[in-house]
Amino acid sequence: MSKLQITVLRKMANQDLADEYCVAGATVPCPHFDVGQQYILDSLAQPEGFCGWAWNDLHKFCVTLANGGEFGGYKKIVRCCTDGIRPVVFKLERL
Repeated sequence: MSKLQITVLRKMANQDLADEYCVAGATVPCPHFDVGQQYILDSLAQPEGFCGWAWNDLHKFCVTLANGGEFGGYKKIVRCCTDGIRPVVFKLERL
């Protein structure tokens, strides 16, 4: 298995949706990550402190990269978690 790096590229906030669909005082943007934060993966286990929902969204892409797969000839891909209120954009790359 190849080592991987996950980098937080952007945090977004849809405050209007949070106001309409979340309980009062919902945390927007996502409190789990900071822009520029990096995780180095030596295995395909969820990194410590990583949001479980985001990991579920990214895991299949990590499996592909870690096992030598590519996306359109690239050894990296930009994906985001599926949180419609406060999505986080990540860069996944094989090292």
